Amino acid sequence: MYTGKTEKACCLCGNPDISSRLDLPPRAVPLLKHSAAIAWQDIVGEVSIYFCESDWETVRDLVLETGMSPLSRCNVARASFDLREDFEALLNDIREEPDHSELEAEMRAEVERVLSNRDDPYVEERDVVEARVVKWAFEDTEATV
Repeated sequence: MYTGKTEKACCLCGNPDISSRLDLPPRAVPLLKHSAAIAWQDIVGEVSIYFCESDWETVRDLVLETGMSPLSRCNVARASFDLREDFEALLNDIREEPDHSELEAEMRAEVERVLSNRDDPYVEERDVVEARVVKWAFEDTEATV
């Protein structure tokens, strides 16, 4: 039975006690570790990855200080996302391939808003980390899509 998107363990170490989450566009899935068998085009909505407190500190430093994406080390099995087939099984209906253009446009706009307003007191450090990772995911997958 379909139960929907659920919170998962840390995508780096598997610790179930998580402290942070990043939401990514579906096209970022191929950048994650062990993702070869997943058709990202069938994902409905965003993909969420979670981090425990100690791994979040590492990710934060990697993104903000080193300028590197953590995605290649994140296990896709610990990511949370909905697949079109799950909805088909629930509704007993065949659905068309999801159109990610609206979600991607919203995510791109949010990335630009966050990165252009880093000094805004309402923009948290987590938001900047997520914006950079999402921006890099778009850049890394532009040529392959």
